[in-house]
Amino acid sequence: MFGFLKRKVREVYSPVDGQIVAIESVDDEVFSTKMVGDGVAIIPVTGNFTSPIDGVVSKIFSTNHAYSIRSDKDLEVMVHIGLETVALGGKGFVRVANEGDSVKAGDTIIEADLPYIQEYAKDIITPIILTDQSDIKEITKKIAIVKSQDKIMEIY
Repeated sequence: MFGFLKRKVREVYSPVDGQIVAIESVDDEVFSTKMVGDGVAIIPVTGNFTSPIDGVVSKIFSTNHAYSIRSDKDLEVMVHIGLETVALGGKGFVRVANEGDSVKAGDTIIEADLPYIQEYAKDIITPIILTDQSDIKEITKKIAIVKSQDKIMEIY
């Protein structure tokens, strides 16, 4: 009867090929305790990192190790490539998109040199975080091997 009051399911897609693991298993308290938000993590097998949703690139860190996409449907998703990768000073990362760009899910944002990152950073595990969760009722997470643009989360 009041279906018009229900929010539509919002989908988040994998920004990279790899294996999804629970966010709680990330070896960094900021992510594992969900200080910055809920989500999943991916152990990437390729270095092409894409937009997980349609929206606007709201932030790319100066070292290119992390970026956020904001949708026009009150959803912001952050992709943080690796752990302690800010210490690399941008080495191993190539920015393809820029802040303010309109993007579709699947558009490349950052290209990363995974072998370099594996050698010089703590870990290549990549948290995918929902940073604005004030109205999120439930998150269904898919735990599996995924390809870029496979659905990894549904937000109700």
